[in-house]
Amino acid sequence: MTTTGSSDELRFPEGFLWGTATAAHQIEGGNTNNDWWAFEHADGTPVIEPSGDACDSWNRWEQDLDLVAKLGLNSYRFSLEWSRIEPAPGEFSTVALDRYKQMVTTARDRGILPVVTFHHFTTPSWLAERGGWESSEAPDRFGEFTAKAAAHLGDEIGMACTINEPNIVALMGFVLGAFPPGVAMDFGRYDLCCEQLNAGHRRSVEALRAAPGSYPVGLTLSMAELVGHEGGEEELARFQETVEDRFLRNTVGDDFIGVQTYTRFHFTNSGYQVAIDPSARMTPMGYEFYPEAVGATASRAAAVTGLPVIVTENGVSTADDSERIEFVDRALRSVHAAIEDGVDIRGYTLWSLLDNFEWALGYSQHFGIVEVDRTTFARNPKPSGVFFGRVARSGVLGAPPVGS
Repeated sequence: MTTTGSSDELRFPEGFLWGTATAAHQIEGGNTNNDWWAFEHADGTPVIEPSGDACDSWNRWEQDLDLVAKLGLNSYRFSLEWSRIEPAPGEFSTVALDRYKQMVTTARDRGILPVVTFHHFTTPSWLAERGGWESSEAPDRFGEFTAKAAAHLGDEIGMACTINEPNIVALMGFVLGAFPPGVAMDFGRYDLCCEQLNAGHRRSVEALRAAPGSYPVGLTLSMAELVGHEGGEEELARFQETVEDRFLRNTVGDDFIGVQTYTRFHFTNSGYQVAIDPSARMTPMGYEFYPEAVGATASRAAAVTGLPVIVTENGVSTADDSERIEFVDRALRSVHAAIEDGVDIRGYTLWSLLDNFEWALGYSQHFGIVEVDRTTFARNPKPSGVFFGRVARSGVLGAPPVGS
């Protein structure tokens, strides 16, 4: 048992990872050489505004690491921008690789475990022009990129995530049309993309295992708690297989599974629904406000894969920071309950460090525990960041916040 102290006080295991996360394209700015930049600027794009300078983190990355350290967190998950590192096929930028290596080393110097993601939604323009993840060369190209980057960053990588949410890359790109290449309801191309992403993950794992150093390697997957109602069982099973399980099965031999959860989905005889109760509390993203989903998804991921779990993303978009504190508190209680039930959960990563570019929704969403001025790029930690940092430093979650 990990609970100690009063009945309202929950203690997490020793060595638990407490972190926050970002993605290169969402914070760096000026990533002009990838498929997302082209998608943002295409005629008829569904993207409400371009990423532009984002949070200027390509230049302010050290400020970001200082914030992580100041808040009291012991891990930071960030991604490498493939198109910066390999701007043309087989042409690698030593300048870009050196910058990312410096980030890894500086994180270590600040007592922060660098959790490096090798693909977070963006693909170089040169590969997109050849078919992106539908191309037969994509898995090998990604494996080669991973090998080159991992060799340069060296053994100070703390943990490696191969591909961020491959299910979302495929679903948004070929079913919902909200990600590049912006195709809607083409399930054949969706299946092909899923197969190629799975192959890319395996190539990346091989490359990372052959690189210098020894660190845990895994995949991160978008998962929702799936709730079945009478008549919706078949639709739930279909969704679970095509969107989640085909990727979970591809993690055999990995060191961990990264779980990324924001809500729950309902399945009825009318199909998929984001909420059943018409009065359900909703977030600005259109999600049901249900923090407890993360405990359920972590438990299911562990059961399906047999792997240790890292919650590599969890959070809420809200302009009301007290609501974020409530969300994090309730989410952590569900994680703790799962640990008490025997689920091997080794860390919790809050999305996101910064208020940043939220893909097709531009800058309209606020996931950050740090506010970013859109003109000056000044960073200002929010009370939710202070709250989360206090839990991280102590490893103890106290009584629920007043009003939650």
